[in-house]
Amino acid sequence: MSEHTLKVVTGDLKPGMFVAELDRPWLDTPFLLQGFEIKDQEDIETLQRYCTYVFIDLDRTPLHLLESLPRPAQGAHQEPLLSQTVSYTDARSLDEELPRAREAHSRLSETLKNTFKKLASDRKLDIGPLQNDLNVMVESVISNPDAFAWLARLQKKDDYTYAHSLSCSVWAVAFGRQLGMRKSDLEHLALGASLFDIGKLMVPKDILSKVERLTEDELDVIRMHVDFGLELLGKSAEMPSIVRDMVAHHHERFDGSGYPDGLTGTTIPLPARMASIVDCYDAITTARPYQRPISPAAAVKKLYEWRGQDFQPELVEEFIQAIGLYPAGTLVELTTGEVAVVMAESRVRRLRPRVMVILGPDKHFLDEFYSMDLLHDSGKHGIKGHIEIRKALEPGAYGIEPAALYL
Repeated sequence: MSEHTLKVVTGDLKPGMFVAELDRPWLDTPFLLQGFEIKDQEDIETLQRYCTYVFIDLDRTPLHLLESLPRPAQGAHQEPLLSQTVSYTDARSLDEELPRAREAHSRLSETLKNTFKKLASDRKLDIGPLQNDLNVMVESVISNPDAFAWLARLQKKDDYTYAHSLSCSVWAVAFGRQLGMRKSDLEHLALGASLFDIGKLMVPKDILSKVERLTEDELDVIRMHVDFGLELLGKSAEMPSIVRDMVAHHHERFDGSGYPDGLTGTTIPLPARMASIVDCYDAITTARPYQRPISPAAAVKKLYEWRGQDFQPELVEEFIQAIGLYPAGTLVELTTGEVAVVMAESRVRRLRPRVMVILGPDKHFLDEFYSMDLLHDSGKHGIKGHIEIRKALEPGAYGIEPAALYL
C-alpha cells in the first residue's frame, strides 16, 4: 500500500494492468513472480480464484486502463496518518548500514535498560534520551530495515521486558515505513512500541514468569498492565496521541474480542492495530519461560491465519510485506541440505534473500562460511539450477547462535 499503487477488486481487472501486490502472501498462490503484467483473461480468472483484491502499480499500468476503473465512493474511510504517504527506498546496503546500526543498537539497548530501571524504582518516565536514541534507530531503518532487524534478533537471550520493547520498536518502524508513514510519525511509532508494555513493570514478576496455566484472577492482573501503563504515561510530559493509543489499545482485537474496551475494526486507532500485530509477532518468535519460540516463517503463517479475527487483514498483508517471510537473522535450510542464516532480504523476490551458508549438507559447520544471494548467485556454486529455501528452522536449531556468528 503506497502512493504508487491502487487497490482494485479482481472483478475490475483488465489485461495490461501491472499487479504489484496481492491480498495474501505470494507463497499461497501459483504466481512465480512477485509483480507481473496481466496478459489475458486467464490471468484474471486465476487472480479471482485466489484473491478478492490486488494492488496495481500506477506507474506501470497504462493511463487509459486506470481511467476505466470505477471511481471510489465519496466519504470512504481514510486513515489520517496515511493521508500523505512517503515512498521509501533503501539508501544504503546492509554492509554499509550495519556498523552504524550496531552502534545505535548498543546505545538504545542501554538507554532502554536505564529507562525501565528508573521506572521500576521511582515510577518516573524521562522520554528525552529514549526518544533521541529511537530517532537514530528510525533513521537506520529508513535507510535499510535489514540491519536493525538482524541486530534485534541477536538480543533474544537478554531480559525479555526491554528486549521485547526494542524489537517491537524495530518491527513497528519497518511496518510504518512499508505503509509510507512520515518520519515524524515513525518516531512516535517507535516510542509507542517501546512503551506499550511498560505497565508490566507494575505486575508481580511471579505472575509474568509463571509457567503453569494462569488463573482468571491472575489474567485480570495481567490485563491491568494497560491501566498501569497509562498511569505511568500520565506522570510524564505530554505524550503524542500515537503513543497513548498504542499503550491504551494494543490488546484490542479486530473482531472485538480484545481488552480493555472491546473495540472493533477501524474504531481501534491505526497505531494500536499495528501494535497488536507487532506485539504478537515478537512474542511468538521469542523464547519465554512457558513457550518455545517459533520461526519467523511460522509466525507469519500464524498471523495470516488470525487475520480478520484478531488483526485487520490488510494490515497483516502489509506487515508481511514489511518484514518478509524470512527476515534478517532467520535460520533456513536450503534445497542443497545446507543450513544458512538470512542476512538481507531481496526487495524484489521475498523468497530469495541473501544468506550466509554455515552448515554443510551433513549439518556440520563449514570450515569457511560463505555468502550467497539466492536471487542472483545460487547457480554459481557447482549446482545445477537455482538453490532455494526448503524450509525455515526454529531459533537455535543445530545449536546455532546467530549472535555468536555475528560477533
